Amino acid sequence: MDQERRAQWLRGVLDLCVLALVSRGESYGYELSQALRTYGLGTVQGGTLYPVLLRLQRSGLLTAHWREGRTGPARKYYRISPAGSAALRAATTDWSAFALSVGAILSEEPKR
Repeated sequence: MDQERRAQWLRGVLDLCVLALVSRGESYGYELSQALRTYGLGTVQGGTLYPVLLRLQRSGLLTAHWREGRTGPARKYYRISPAGSAALRAATTDWSAFALSVGAILSEEPKR
């Protein structure tokens, strides 16, 4: 797959993906990066992920707190807020409609 196209797609949906992952339970940055990779979105570097987390936190969609690590330094854990849950529900509906429209365009035979 064209890496530039993939990067553009990811930039467009990373906020939504992060909200969805955090809605399943609180998490920290590295753990979220690993989950994104597990779902096939490739490696999302901290320089990409942490600004997204900060933006979501500043907009009130995520809350964050520090927790001591068991084997290492403290980690900043993120939790979805009620506003984040509402935004995720709305964005999920919007995304589903958008993806359905794109899928219809891509799968339809061109008219000649």
